[in-house]
Amino acid sequence: MSTPHWPQASNVELEDWGAGSNTLAGAPRASGKILSQNPDGSSECGLWSCTPGTRKVTFAADEFCHFLSGHGSYVHDNGEEIPVEAGTLVFFPAGWTGISIITQTLTKAFMCR
Repeated sequence: MSTPHWPQASNVELEDWGAGSNTLAGAPRASGKILSQNPDGSSECGLWSCTPGTRKVTFAADEFCHFLSGHGSYVHDNGEEIPVEAGTLVFFPAGWTGISIITQTLTKAFMCR
């Protein structure tokens, strides 16, 4: 079995994942690519990108994110604001809810479990 990897993440062609039904403002559209996924669906990792807009978000599973480009913020339902840009690392625990405000297309590497 070979080890899943992308030698150059910036060259990975992302697939259109659509607009989603959780849009609050603008017209955010997501795209991404899964690098690896456990057969039982218990974890996955890959790349995700989304164009500007505001969305309601709920993380169903623990998710670790390393933002690679763009600008925005996540605002928890309790008011905590987390600004994100290239280089930001965030761990969203399962059940985290709030809004995502993307001002410049965001791209992140992620791991969910």
